[in-house]
Amino acid sequence: MTETRLTRDRLEALLRKMATTKVVVVGDAMLDVYLVGDLNLSTSYLVTDPGRPTTSKTRVVARGQQMLRIDEEIEDPVPARVMEQIGAALERALRDADALLMEDYNKGTLVPQVIERALTLAKKNSLPVVVDPKFKNFFAYRGATVFKPNRRELELAMGAALDLAHPDALPDALGKLAVDNLLLTLGGEGMMLVTKDQEITRIPTMAREVFDVSGAGDTVTAWVGTALAAGASVREAAHLANFAAGIEVGKAGVATVSGPEVLAVHEAYYDQLGKLRREGLL
Repeated sequence: MTETRLTRDRLEALLRKMATTKVVVVGDAMLDVYLVGDLNLSTSYLVTDPGRPTTSKTRVVARGQQMLRIDEEIEDPVPARVMEQIGAALERALRDADALLMEDYNKGTLVPQVIERALTLAKKNSLPVVVDPKFKNFFAYRGATVFKPNRRELELAMGAALDLAHPDALPDALGKLAVDNLLLTLGGEGMMLVTKDQEITRIPTMAREVFDVSGAGDTVTAWVGTALAAGASVREAAHLANFAAGIEVGKAGVATVSGPEVLAVHEAYYDQLGKLRREGLL
């Protein structure tokens, strides 16, 4: 196991660069519907299908806690006409992009044809690709820069429980997936990163208080992709994303995380680490 130390200067430099990057996201569009909230998203490259409603998740919240969720969706694969429209939109969007994120929720957008075209375009433009997968097309992302399943998703795909203590378990999975790096999210246990050089890095959770886990996985995907776009190494990107996810789960609902918040957590984490080492506890 290895540890990557992020200095404050390096983190600040990455955050400044991340703020200027352009990251393209392709995947299933879904709306988290609240009684209060804002949806200020750019629709420049949005592909619409008149016969297909946008997936929506209506969350019923009482006294700050989500009680239940009502989903409205169509999961059928998008038709050939829409596949072509998505491909054309991707080609335009990726011309001046710095990274590509692929968010697969098995809602019918990321069909094999779209996945293949997206990966081809990203490779043509020398862009890092971060994939948040689901089960249907799990093995369709060959060549992705970072593949980020959770433990249950990886176990379902591999057909067996993962023995994380076994040194060959994750490198074997990396080989079968044919991706460059595997970032396995483990909920309260943090994350494990397996790089293409077969080195394993254990990243402990940064969450101090878990209020709502909605959006935690998406936060990891977004921060990994944006950090890679800014020139971070895969290990640096994973550590940054871990700080961000630890902040996000302490907020209500699907929440955003800012650079200053990550800086503050970074400082507190390494201050505590230094204290433990000085006291001989590490």
